[in-house]
Amino acid sequence: MNWSKTKIQLDNGQSIDAQAPAIISASRSTDIPAFYSDWFFQRLKAGYVKWKNPFNGVPLYVSFKNTRLIVFWSKNHKPLIKHLDYLDEKNINYYFQFTLNDYDAEKFEPRVPNVQARIETFIELAEKVGKEKVIWRFDPLILTDKIGVEELLRKVENIGNQLKNHTDKLVFSFADIKIYKKVQNNLRNNSIPYQEFNERTMNEFAAGLQRLNENWHFELATCAEQIPLEKYGIAHNKCVDDDLMIRLFSHDKILMDFLGVKITPPNIFNQNGNIEKKRNNKDSGQREFCGCAFSKDIGEYNTCPHLCEYCYANVSKDIALRNWGLHKQNPNNEMIKGE
Repeated sequence: MNWSKTKIQLDNGQSIDAQAPAIISASRSTDIPAFYSDWFFQRLKAGYVKWKNPFNGVPLYVSFKNTRLIVFWSKNHKPLIKHLDYLDEKNINYYFQFTLNDYDAEKFEPRVPNVQARIETFIELAEKVGKEKVIWRFDPLILTDKIGVEELLRKVENIGNQLKNHTDKLVFSFADIKIYKKVQNNLRNNSIPYQEFNERTMNEFAAGLQRLNENWHFELATCAEQIPLEKYGIAHNKCVDDDLMIRLFSHDKILMDFLGVKITPPNIFNQNGNIEKKRNNKDSGQREFCGCAFSKDIGEYNTCPHLCEYCYANVSKDIALRNWGLHKQNPNNEMIKGE
């Protein structure tokens, strides 16, 4: 996506070009809400952020001048809640991808708050902003020598029973370990005897989830999965979801124009009016089976100190902790150092 450009003035007074995206993702690459909330809102108030290309390390400046929506991704949104009034004051739209797994007993997520604390945070957030803006993710589903499909379903059921009145949607993914070298290495280095999902175990889980959903009535979807599970009432998801944006934020004409949406207000010939999406907003830069719309991610790899054993975003725990330490020494600037 070639975002529009604008001139920004850096904290040191230098004038420089910056991208000015309409939709910000914060973030697939690290947990900004859990560890970098204060930094993010400082940068939002400053009007820009410095981001590094993960492939070549080249820095890029991102302006918030045209930002109309932010998608927040986290396993712990608690530190972010205190900042939400600022977004409301600035009329910036937002919604949440809330990853809420239950690997407490296995210690796969050693620095994540326990599952019950996260359920409480989920409910607090949903009550503050509306359940339609908080999407539950059980991501990823992991099989081991001790966790089979039945145990995974039990874990999902425990959480789902507590969230059934606090969200509309559950998104999940199967751990695709073989295609992520970093995940393979992290699991092997930590002596976790994982097992790959196959078509049989995927269908077994989907059938079990369909039965559980008779009680919840969630919208069910997979994240970036090829396997068709529609017969179980499970769709293919788009986490940066233009259809959700249209449903929740159709009042924002600038955002709707960016998404290519034409809104016809009610009239004597059509009392309900009409909403028409005139273009495909799928981000071609994402994985083949990812349905996400265009967004600009501002996170940085190797900066998440949750230290999850299966992490795809950290090369190693030591590097992640080192970078988190650097940030704490200089929390007002970029995620690791500098502006």
